[in-house]
Amino acid sequence: MTTDLSWMLEDIVQNVPKARHAVLLSADGLPRGATEGMDQKDVRTISAAMAGMQSLSRATAHFAGPGADRQWNQTIIEFSHGWIFLIGAGQGAYLAAAAAPDVDMQQISFRMHRLVARLGNNLTSPPRVHAESAEGRLGGGRQVAVGGTGIPLADLDAAVGEVQGARHAVLLGHDGLPRGATTGMSQDLADTISAAMTGIHAYSRATSQFAGPDPAAQWRQTVIEFQHGWIFLISAGHGAFLAAAAEHEADIEEFTTRLHQAVPRLNGYLAPRGEASRT
Repeated sequence: MTTDLSWMLEDIVQNVPKARHAVLLSADGLPRGATEGMDQKDVRTISAAMAGMQSLSRATAHFAGPGADRQWNQTIIEFSHGWIFLIGAGQGAYLAAAAAPDVDMQQISFRMHRLVARLGNNLTSPPRVHAESAEGRLGGGRQVAVGGTGIPLADLDAAVGEVQGARHAVLLGHDGLPRGATTGMSQDLADTISAAMTGIHAYSRATSQFAGPDPAAQWRQTVIEFQHGWIFLISAGHGAFLAAAAEHEADIEEFTTRLHQAVPRLNGYLAPRGEASRT
């Protein structure tokens, strides 16, 4: 039987002000441990959701751009009522932690990575994502302007063009289908990243209870960090969302600001094809 490592997870909630919970899980979604006060059903639910999240996060490596090292580093989910952090914790294991909106992000990150180091006797190093496998999953093929399921959007081109290191972006409707993208983004990439982002969006929303109890909580964004770049998934209103990618050295605060500024100007592209816009 797998050793329960719950007692080690208490280090996070006891030593990081505003930290709420922590869960250690296997890659197949089985809980390896959880902090006190969590219902076992909730632990199983969050473990399954986080396993799906990390799998899809790592599969989006090609969207973040080319690079010899496409290792996934972490996924961060922001809600109106709190944060969720997900990092690797060894071969086939992951550590998730939840915290209040005003948590010291550097402190909780430090504690999480220190805990992973302490778990070293029980868990080995996390697997790396290679460029070839990620590209194969995401269809890094022909580089042509998006057509059919979407069109080049000038507002997205502007947001990407104004930030050094920004790569591309795609607007997804409430149905998860691309409504448009930056010029030059391949049709295959637009379609496959839209499918992956739809899953990541669903998993993100499913973790709301883990971040803290709040029936009025709203999902704001999910950020995926790789060794070679970043991926951002943000709310675009009307049940839609916007996915974008940038190099690792890009000014991500400036980029996300530009993306949020572009969202109101994209509303006209969000009406379901052949139907009136739905809210």
